[in-house]
Amino acid sequence: MRIFFSEDHRLHFPQAELYGGEFVTPFERPSRIEYILRRLKERGFSDMIAPAPFDPTPVAQIHDGGFLRFLESAWEEWVASGMRGEIIATGYPVRRMPGVRPPRNIDGKVGYYALASETAITAGTWAAAQSACASAQSAQRHVAAGAKVAFALCRPPGHHATLDMFGGYCFLNNASIAAQMFRNDGAAKVAILDVDFHHGNGTQDIFWSRGDVLFASLHGHPEDAYPYFTGYSDETGAGDGEEATANYPMRPGTAYAEWSQVLDDAIERIRAFGAEALVVSLGVDAFKEDPISFFKLESTNFLDCGRRIARLGLPTVICMEGGYAIEAVGINTVNFLEGFENG
Repeated sequence: MRIFFSEDHRLHFPQAELYGGEFVTPFERPSRIEYILRRLKERGFSDMIAPAPFDPTPVAQIHDGGFLRFLESAWEEWVASGMRGEIIATGYPVRRMPGVRPPRNIDGKVGYYALASETAITAGTWAAAQSACASAQSAQRHVAAGAKVAFALCRPPGHHATLDMFGGYCFLNNASIAAQMFRNDGAAKVAILDVDFHHGNGTQDIFWSRGDVLFASLHGHPEDAYPYFTGYSDETGAGDGEEATANYPMRPGTAYAEWSQVLDDAIERIRAFGAEALVVSLGVDAFKEDPISFFKLESTNFLDCGRRIARLGLPTVICMEGGYAIEAVGINTVNFLEGFENG
C-alpha cells in the first residue's frame, strides 16, 4: 500500500483550543502523525512518499471561491489588522439574522467562515491544509492509475470542512476532493464511507444535493456528540441527492458488536448504489479510550473493520481524519490498513 504524507503538516500547530471552558493544547496536534508514522515503520509499511504539488482545480469544484480566498489570505489580514494571537472566531451569524453576508473586517470574516471556535488558524495553516489535500490528491491519482488502494496521511483532517466553512480541525475537505477527482476521471458513481466517530457534516453539506456521490457516516448521535446539529438518520439528501446520504447515529457506549452491524448495512448501501470507487474517511476515534468520543471499539476491531470494507473490492482512497487517544492512534490506524490489505 502506497502512503502519501507531507512534513508540511507541522506548519499547523495552534497552541490553544477552547475546551471545557478553558484553553488547552489542541487534541488535533502534530504528534498524532508521529505515532502513526512510527507504527507504520514498525509494521513494515515502507512505500511512503511525498505528494505531488497541490492542485487547486478540483478544490474549486468542491469549495466556495470566497472561502478559499479567505483561507489563503486570513493570516495576512489578521496580522495587518494589528491582532497578535492565533485566529479564533468570536462571533457567528446565527438564527434569524437577516441579510447575512461576509463582513470586510477580518474578525467578522473569520466568524462568517467558521462553524466552531475550537479550531484556530495560524501562520502555517493554509500551507498545511494544502499539503494534506495534496496527499489525498496524489493518493487518488495513484488509485486511478490502477492501484487497489492508497492511504493519504492527511493532517489537518477534512471531513468537517463544508462548502464554505472551516471547523472541527478541518479546512479543506480532502475526502470530498478525492471523490470529485474520481468523478472527473470518469467514475459514474463514487461512495464516501466515513467511520470517524464524529459526523462528517462537511462532506454531507457538499454532496447533499448530488446523486453521483453516496455519503455514508457512522457516528455519535447528534443529541450527544459534536458537531451536534447534523447527522440524524432522517437526513437523506435533497433534490438529485435524495437517498444519497445515509446517516447512522449511535448512542454512548456503543461497542463493536452493534457498530459492525451498522457498518455492514452501510457497506450494503454502497454496493447497491453501484459505486465504482470508494473514499474512506478514516477516523479511529471510535476507540474506547478516545478523550473526546464515547464508542467502545477495541484496537483489534479496526483490523476487522478494514477487512469488511476491503471486501467491497472497489478502488479505494483512505484519508486520515480523527483519532485523539495519542498513544493508540498509530496502532488503531495501522490495524485498519493491515485489515484492509488482508481483506
